[in-house]
Amino acid sequence: MERFINSFNKTFIVEGRYKLFITGIENTIVIALFATLIGIVIGILVAIIRYSAKNSRKLFLFDIICNIYVSIIRGTPVVVQLLIMYYTIFSNIDNTIFIAVMTFGINSGAYVAEIARAGIESVDSGQMEAGLSLGLNRSKAMFFIVLPQAVKNILPALGNEFIALLKETSVAGFIPVIDLTNAGNIIRSRTYEPFFSLYSVALCYLVMVLGLGAIQKRLERRFSQGDRN
Repeated sequence: MERFINSFNKTFIVEGRYKLFITGIENTIVIALFATLIGIVIGILVAIIRYSAKNSRKLFLFDIICNIYVSIIRGTPVVVQLLIMYYTIFSNIDNTIFIAVMTFGINSGAYVAEIARAGIESVDSGQMEAGLSLGLNRSKAMFFIVLPQAVKNILPALGNEFIALLKETSVAGFIPVIDLTNAGNIIRSRTYEPFFSLYSVALCYLVMVLGLGAIQKRLERRFSQGDRN
């Protein structure tokens, strides 16, 4: 019992090491949240371009660029992308949180693009035709009629993407970012006792994921009630 208490004290109390965990949790949430927002914006934009390119030759070049982007991002590990961003593209920027947000946001955008494209294609083509018959052009019909329905359809998938991204941020420590995993690893290296530090990291991730899962299910029930009404 005494050894257990000493290990707890060394992990959390000595030198105020619990503050490092708090900083790690805050940075992890910030990175995941803003990266998800960036990913959603990029993903929806790419999905619209790829979908609209079927009916417009003007978007042919943009469609090729989007295909290359999705193929490269999905075909390379996020850790490698993170290192490339840190050591080459953003080598003159000291804000590692910003670099992590941009990296995970761009990475997420490629996956959201496929989710969003599937959501747009799931909307009946008659919805677009109905918008055009009302005098809307294709852009307005897409944004005001098709896209809102598509977003509603892909909301569960977007929730899963956010949860997956939250866990993927555990590799952010490959650059000088104090995320949750890196905070636990730093404390482990100082105490030479992995039990509390590593299990605490795992528990924090589990609590966050379960919380997000509960929120996601509540939103899904709310939207399903709207469908019944």
